[in-house]
Amino acid sequence: MDELLADIRSCRTCSQQNPPGLRPVLQASATARLLIVSQAPGRKVEQTGIPFNDVSGERLRDWLQIGRDTFYDAARVAIVPMDFCYPGKGRSGDLPPRPACAAIWHPQLFPLMPRVRLTLAIGQYAQAGLLGSARAATLTDTVRDWRTHLARGVLPLPHPSPRNRPWVLHNPWFEAELLPVLRERVASALAAAD
Repeated sequence: MDELLADIRSCRTCSQQNPPGLRPVLQASATARLLIVSQAPGRKVEQTGIPFNDVSGERLRDWLQIGRDTFYDAARVAIVPMDFCYPGKGRSGDLPPRPACAAIWHPQLFPLMPRVRLTLAIGQYAQAGLLGSARAATLTDTVRDWRTHLARGVLPLPHPSPRNRPWVLHNPWFEAELLPVLRERVASALAAAD
């Protein structure tokens, strides 16, 4: 695991597409119980090198009902984006994750985390990567079908970005039905003993 993480952190696969100074950001260990698969680090996260070290992270930790100490305990929580580096700014937010990153590294990394009890697929790109053809045509429909995906060990969530507050307001079932189950399953996964 340590060797693979060092390889990922020194990856320069996308250096042709980005300016110098890329900083792959992830957190993983062989003992992780919770796997958070997200889209890509934002500018602030890339600058600090700490996953979800922003407003989205605060909101995600609130959804999960876990504190920073637990969230950043790599022995318990793995945070693996679809693209390990900041993809750059687009016209209406950050650019989408580049596909090469997940294609190269996920197949090597995921088998090294056999103790994962729950996987969270955050955002449409993570859902596409993890659920493939099992996902619905829209993020809303994929998240609404969370029970089906949870039976397979993957819980789809919207991105916790402040930009998605309107989505949460328009989908009250998310907070009323899904969040209580999410919190219960996260607590159970983190407490699991092998």
